[in-house]
Amino acid sequence: MTQKTALFPGSFDPFTSGHEAIVQRALALFDHIVVAVGVNTDKKYMFTSQQRMQKIRDSFPNDSRVEVVEYSDMTVDLCKRVGAHFILRGIRNAKDLEYEQTIAAVNKALAPDIETVLLLADDKHRDISSTLIREQLAHQQKETD
Repeated sequence: MTQKTALFPGSFDPFTSGHEAIVQRALALFDHIVVAVGVNTDKKYMFTSQQRMQKIRDSFPNDSRVEVVEYSDMTVDLCKRVGAHFILRGIRNAKDLEYEQTIAAVNKALAPDIETVLLLADDKHRDISSTLIREQLAHQQKETD
């Protein structure tokens, strides 16, 4: 029996409870989930890739079904390296859906054997975004300075 592996790519700056919920729900669908922390040298991050990866590992401390890796190349190339035939993405709203449809079409053209799976965010996670969390953390930092 072939193991079903999904790749969950993102910058995860930071990894939120919404991201964690997507992984938890996806574990019912897939045997193995590789959470891929993207690194783009042109992008400025609040947290280092090592900090982002550690936060994800801390969220799944004893679950061997969840693996965390860093990557800086094409998502479909990483899928091939880790044996993932699925790309997992979370959707909070119509804007996310439109964006993810475009990315899924590009990935499908590059790698027809890799399928994108979209999971709708739970109601309690719909308003959570890494951008919002970064803004809150920056505000808190200013208050303590």
